[in-house]
Amino acid sequence: MGRTHALSGWCAGLAVAPLVGAGTVHQALAFAATTAGFALLPDLDHPGAGASRLLGPITGVLSWLLRHASAGLYAITKGPRDEDSKGTHRHLSHTVLFAAGIGALTMWGTRAGGWYAVAGVVIFGLLLAADALGDWLLVVAGGAAVWWALTASAEGELQQLTGWLGIAVAVGCFAHCLGDSLTEAGCPFLFPVPIAGETWYELRPPKLLRFRTGKRVENLLFVPVFVVLGVLLVPGTWDGLVQIFDHQTVNAGN
Repeated sequence: MGRTHALSGWCAGLAVAPLVGAGTVHQALAFAATTAGFALLPDLDHPGAGASRLLGPITGVLSWLLRHASAGLYAITKGPRDEDSKGTHRHLSHTVLFAAGIGALTMWGTRAGGWYAVAGVVIFGLLLAADALGDWLLVVAGGAAVWWALTASAEGELQQLTGWLGIAVAVGCFAHCLGDSLTEAGCPFLFPVPIAGETWYELRPPKLLRFRTGKRVENLLFVPVFVVLGVLLVPGTWDGLVQIFDHQTVNAGN
């Protein structure tokens, strides 16, 4: 479901941000907000998905184009054992190639457009995430933006994110594919690598480890785990909790 994709994307973004140099809290949160939103982008290939309805006819047309491109690619590349499918949903946009391509395009665009382009990508990611998690996220993001403007050079730090957001977009899309690969339907994200006679082989775990979308495993296990992890991964949170614990321990000893 959308909320699980967004939460997993948020966690993935916070984990990857320090590795690409997004070192400040502001940059890490902007990076993670982008991965959270773009973890929903692959479902643009479904007309009913939030990503397809987000900006009305604009994203609607993009969804239509993506579905037809995916169907055409599937028709000319499917292997002898691939399923009899239209090749629209969970095909082209659910591959590593798509994630890498969109990431590279974002990297080029942000480098060319500077901090304005960076801000645009982050805002679009926030809109995608808010569509899945709720409008409260936009209120929180607005407060964070004011805090950022008061405590740091927002323009300068956004400029430093130029190029890095391409990685955030790619990570978000990949997190989506990884999540879908755990479901009963699986995900062909290694296309075009042929596996067992299939070009679009749906990777998934053994049957006992698969879960059904929107059911108990997702709602009672994955969502709470991602919520807790998403808080603990925010820069400074873990250190703050350790200090509080140490302080209480010292007071208890006295």
